[in-house]
Order: sequence, then structure tokens, then C-alpha cells
Amino acid sequence: MDQYSCRYDTCILPKKADVPIELYKSLQGKYFIGYADNLSFGNNTSAWARLYNPSHSQVNLYVNVWTVTDISQAPYRAQFWFNATPPGTPMDSDLVTPTNTAIIPLPEPIIKLQYASNVEGEPTGGVKAFVRRAQPETTLVESENGKLIFPPGGSLLIFLSTPESPTSSASGRIAFGWWEESIYDSCIV
Repeated sequence: MDQYSCRYDTCILPKKADVPIELYKSLQGKYFIGYADNLSFGNNTSAWARLYNPSHSQVNLYVNVWTVTDISQAPYRAQFWFNATPPGTPMDSDLVTPTNTAIIPLPEPIIKLQYASNVEGEPTGGVKAFVRRAQPETTLVESENGKLIFPPGGSLLIFLSTPESPTSSASGRIAFGWWEESIYDSCIV
């Protein structure tokens, strides 16, 4: 008999399944989603949101997905900075949740989702990794599948501005999906 057994109209298949990494990390209670809402910028100011891995966290941050939604009337630019210091005073977003809500007690993220609005100046230090431009009322979205990895002290910063219409008012939101893995369990070669 071959590897599959069939009897009547029912086949017994081998018990093997490919599980997406997001589901696997969610089942472990290590996957989180969150966003920074009502980000105000324009009128010669900028706004930003970031995933910040505290220096004492003992976890690596794996960015899975990000979205930038603009609800303004002006074209905007989103700059993506690795490990930069943003202008302004960071505020922690409370709009963060684990994706597996069946675990009791609910897992708490170690990574901080931070944001600031109406800031002056540019990020310093770090690396401006890439830039995206978008038209009004459009959403930018990208699945990174965990390939953006930040150790303790690192961060992914999304910096919003309206360079083509610097005196226009703008607002938007930035969302992230990520997982956290102990630096002792991570396999980085």
C-alpha cells in the first residue's frame, strides 16, 4: 500500500501541515499587533511611530508587517529608519494587543510601540533604510515576514512628513505586527 490509505470515500492523509510563522508565534503568545492613531503633522512639522526594543529587554524584535494610512488631503512621505533617535517626546501607545487572546493571562509585549505628533527636526543617528511616497487617502502596507530584526536597544521608526505641501495639515496612523523572541532562543548566525 502506498503512503496514503483510502477506505470507502475517506482518505487518511499523513499528519503534516505547514504553519505560517505568524500563526506559530501567535499560538506561542509571542505575536502582537498595535497602532498609533491620530498622528498630526504638516504645517512644517512631522509625526512618527516606532517599535522600540528596550535595551534591557533580552528579546529580539521581528517586524512582520507595517501599514501607514493617511487621511489627509496632501501627498506624504514615509521614511523608514533603523535604530535612529526621533525628534520630540516619545509617548507609549496603549493600542497594542496579543493576537492570541485565548491565553490566560494575556501575554504582555516587551517591545514598546511609541509615537509623537507635530515634531520639528529629523531623526538622528541610525540608518534611513528606505522611503515611500503616497498620495492622499492611500494606505502603504508591506509584509516583512520577520526579516527586519532588531536587538535590545534597536528600533524601526516610520517618520511622516509632507515635503511637497509643507504648510498643509495632515493626519494619519501607523500600525505594526511583530513577534518577540528571547535572545537566548534566537538563532542569528
